[in-house]
Amino acid sequence: MSDLTNKAKEILKNQKGFISANNYEVIKVEENYCELEGIITDTSTNHLGIAHGGYIFGLADTAAGIAAMTDERVAVTVDSSIQYLKPGKGSKLKAIAKSLKVGKSVGFFEVLIYDLEDSLIAKANINYFYMN
Repeated sequence: MSDLTNKAKEILKNQKGFISANNYEVIKVEENYCELEGIITDTSTNHLGIAHGGYIFGLADTAAGIAAMTDERVAVTVDSSIQYLKPGKGSKLKAIAKSLKVGKSVGFFEVLIYDLEDSLIAKANINYFYMN
């Protein structure tokens, strides 16, 4: 396992609040890249029993945020959009975040979210401002 993956796992493990409450697990981290899984529980679903859109978006934003901070800069979301393509069904979702362009003060990331059958269920574009 890479140093970046181990560091991200440790940081995620010590988070409080939203991230810790949503059962996100780091799978793989490389420079400007992150794979994150979301374990779906009763608290992550909507009234139809499928993954809530906010849960899916949180997974995308967290994956992209980890990818954005692989060079140890502090990044905050400045703009984002998500397209929901299919329902988030099953026990787990996987987010793959990669940079499209990273500059001096802004980074542009794309996140693809898949279900257990590797079917694309959502696509997000998330832009970050680097605070340092």
